[in-house]
Amino acid sequence: MTSSRRPGEKAATLYDVARVAGVSHQTVSRFLRGQPGIRPDTVDRVERALVELDYQANVTARNLRNGRTGMITLAVPSLNQPYFAELAQSVIHAAREVGLTVSVETMEDERERELAVLSRSRGTLVDGVIFAPTAITAADLAELKLGFPVVLLGDRIFDSDFDHVAMANAAGARLAVQHLIDLGRRRIAVIGIEPDGNLGASQLRLRGYEQALAEAGIALDPRLTVHGGAWTRAAGAEAVQRLIDSGVPFDALFGFNDALALGALRGLLRAGYRVPEDVAVVGFDDTEDAHFSTPSLTTIAPGREEIARQAVELLNKRIKSRSTDLTGHLETEAPYRLVVRESTGEAPATRAPAD
Repeated sequence: MTSSRRPGEKAATLYDVARVAGVSHQTVSRFLRGQPGIRPDTVDRVERALVELDYQANVTARNLRNGRTGMITLAVPSLNQPYFAELAQSVIHAAREVGLTVSVETMEDERERELAVLSRSRGTLVDGVIFAPTAITAADLAELKLGFPVVLLGDRIFDSDFDHVAMANAAGARLAVQHLIDLGRRRIAVIGIEPDGNLGASQLRLRGYEQALAEAGIALDPRLTVHGGAWTRAAGAEAVQRLIDSGVPFDALFGFNDALALGALRGLLRAGYRVPEDVAVVGFDDTEDAHFSTPSLTTIAPGREEIARQAVELLNKRIKSRSTDLTGHLETEAPYRLVVRESTGEAPATRAPAD
């Protein structure tokens, strides 16, 4: 049956549906909210009216009756970070493939905002949440007693009952630094270190940096480990300027994300350093900006598309099962690779991690 609405005609209202179905608008409202107790013949009349007046309204009604809305939330720290902006787009594409619509929330690395996103989701029409926390803990999640599926992203929380898609932070950082060592670099600076006790990607990437140095027999020089604030281009430029001002010699630099590395790249060029001749630079994330910097940025590609696909797949399975039992939750890690570009002086190439 085709829609009875003509081009330019106003969308059908609840009262229009009630009129065509021959029922009260209260009955239609109860149907749309999925409330029980409506006679089967009445249900059939309402469904036929929804189809006749607006097919999309019929889809929404069916979702509500089945306890689903087709909406999920993606909650990330910030869309100002290129990685999270590109991840959001990847999640939207993956969700579209399975018939889900995504709303995006940002939390700005604040515990109260992270808690608020989850608390709001309990009272809104979303089927589940893909959540990338940086501040809350597993204990916070347990106390919230969430009644909907959640898939965790990132490395802030590992010891939870929720499905989790992680990034190979330590292994990816180790591969990045090993690449610099293979090029003959020995004075490798690192920027993006966060305060001790701040769990997550920073500590894991620092671990990978230290592992690569140790395996090559290179002593760790604390003067080459530069602490930073936000992982932004400005922070990267400021950090490399502090390193230059310190007078500590260095011939390579690893930024804990592409934004830091790109900021450092700008700072090096502004200070008269040649990249990669004087200093080779590697980032982490393989954002679009890395392709178009001058020189283009060698970086670790952490499997963003696969992270998005796995997260949506896990969440959709939980939604379809309609189970609140989190026993047997899954933890997966996306594949990663080194993407070699001009900032380390080699022709563009991609290298997978060694077995």
